[in-house]
Amino acid sequence: MIQRVYIDTSIVGGFFDEEFKDATIKLFNRLENDEIIFVVSELLDLELLNAPTRVRELLLKYPIDKFQRVDLTMEAIQLADTYIAEKVVGKTSLEDCRHIALATIHKVDVLASWNFKHIVNLDRIKGYNSVNLRLGYSMIEIRSPKDLINYGNE
Repeated sequence: MIQRVYIDTSIVGGFFDEEFKDATIKLFNRLENDEIIFVVSELLDLELLNAPTRVRELLLKYPIDKFQRVDLTMEAIQLADTYIAEKVVGKTSLEDCRHIALATIHKVDVLASWNFKHIVNLDRIKGYNSVNLRLGYSMIEIRSPKDLINYGNE
């Protein structure tokens, strides 16, 4: 079974960032090798509009069947608003919450991000999952690409 990995904008940008490039490229290699499929949303599309050209066009280099597209629904908006209302994060993190809500609702295997402040953060993850469980959703697995790449026999 191919793992479904929801990616946020930091993953696309991380492909070109010196600090995150190695692990991000290895994650994209897993995509190329049909080990994973990226779950992407219109939020990602909107956030990439203001990105540099090479970041904005990166995903266009891959066949469309490497991606599963999900739409922002009222259910996802309401779940994201609940994360804010429950003070998992502040109001300025609404877009991050919408990514998490989409990944939760669509039951991805894992959400990948380089955002350690609002997303890949143990206290925040506990908060998101507390809300999810209370509302009848599954827990969401959130990891950085370093946790999602194969190290082989190193």
